[in-house]
Amino acid sequence: MPQGTDARPSAEALLTKFQQAEHARLRIYIGAAPGAGKTYQMLEDAHLLRKQGYGVVIGFVETYARADTETRIGDLEVIPRKKIEYRGVVLEEMDLEGILARKPELCLVDELAHTNVPGSKNKKRYEDVLDLLDAGIHVMTAVNIQHLETLNDAVARSSTIRVRETVPDSFLKRADEVVNVDVTVDELRTRLKQGKVYKPEKIEQALNNFFRKGNLSTLRELALRVVAEEVGSKAAQYRAREGLEPAAIPEKVMVCMSSNQTAKPLLRAAARIAGRVGAIWYAIYVETPREEPTRIQPEDARQLAENIQMAEDLGATVGKVKAKKAADGLIEFAKREGITHVIFGQSARNRWDILLQGSVLNRFLAEVKGAAVQVIPPSDKPEKSTND
Repeated sequence: MPQGTDARPSAEALLTKFQQAEHARLRIYIGAAPGAGKTYQMLEDAHLLRKQGYGVVIGFVETYARADTETRIGDLEVIPRKKIEYRGVVLEEMDLEGILARKPELCLVDELAHTNVPGSKNKKRYEDVLDLLDAGIHVMTAVNIQHLETLNDAVARSSTIRVRETVPDSFLKRADEVVNVDVTVDELRTRLKQGKVYKPEKIEQALNNFFRKGNLSTLRELALRVVAEEVGSKAAQYRAREGLEPAAIPEKVMVCMSSNQTAKPLLRAAARIAGRVGAIWYAIYVETPREEPTRIQPEDARQLAENIQMAEDLGATVGKVKAKKAADGLIEFAKREGITHVIFGQSARNRWDILLQGSVLNRFLAEVKGAAVQVIPPSDKPEKSTND
C-alpha cells in the first residue's frame, strides 16, 4: 500500500534500509499539489535518521517562506547554494559539486522537476540527483504528481494548465521507495486560504484555477494510483525474483510515432498503459520514401529527433521500420514481435483522403488479430504554463 503521512516507517526501519543497501537508495515523496506536505515530511524523516547517527545534509530545500517548513529544517546541515549569473541576474542553484565534495551519507533535494540555469552541469535537477546516486550518496527528494511526464496530458485536460517542467517516469522506476504524502482536498484548500501555500495576493487566483476542488480531486486520485501501481510493480518484481510466483505472459505495447508534435500525447499514453500492465513497450517510426534522410523536411527531422528523445526518456524501445506505406511497416512489426496493445492517434484526414489512400487503423484491425487497439484523440485545449 502507498505510504501517507500517517504510515511512515520508524527511524530504526529507515536506518536499516539505508545501511543494508547495496547501492545508493532513492526515496521520492509525491503529493497531489503544492502544500500537501512533501517537503515537511521529508525533513521529518531526515531528522529521524540524523538522531540515529546518520550523516544528513540539505542539498536544496525550498520553503516558500512557510513558517512550519523553515522551522523544521532546524539544525540540519545545509550546503550553501551556488550563485550563477545569467542575463545580468544572480540566480541560486543547488551546489552539485559542493555536495559531491562533501560526500554525505544522505542528501535532501527538493523541487525535483526544476530546470537548472543555463551553464549548469546538468539541464535538469533530477539529473543532478542521478549524479549523487552514482557517487554513492542516498537521496530523498520531492515532486508534485503533475510533474510526471506521462501525466502531462491528463493534468492539462483536467485543469487547462500545461506544466512545463517534467520528470521522466523512468526516474520514478529508479526509486527504491515512493511515498505518497496524501491530504484531503478540503485540507489543501484550507492551507491555501491560511496563507500556508502561496502569498496572500495569489490565494484567490489559485482557488479559482489550480486549486479548484475538481482539479485537486483528479490530482489526488492520480497520485494515489501512481504510487499504488509503483508499489505493486516493485512487489511483483520482488516475488518473481525470489521465485514466489510464476512469471506472467509478457504484454507488449506499441505506439505509432510520427515526425510531428501529435506524437507526444501518444508516447505519454503508451508509457502509462505499459506501466499499468507491466509491459515492455515500443515507439515505432515508419520511414516511408518521402521521409528518407535525404528527402525529409528539416522541421520534420528536428521534430522526429525530439520525439525519439522523449520516447527514450519515457522508457520505450525505439525502432525504425522502412516501408513504402506506414501501415505495411506497423503491421509487419506487430506480427513479428507479438504486440498485444497498440496506440494510434486519431486521424485528422478527411473522409475523401481515407477513401483514396486507405486507413492505417482499418488495415491494422483487419490484419493483426488479437491486439487491443486504443485511439487517442488530438488535444484541442489551449495550453497555459505554470511554475507550480
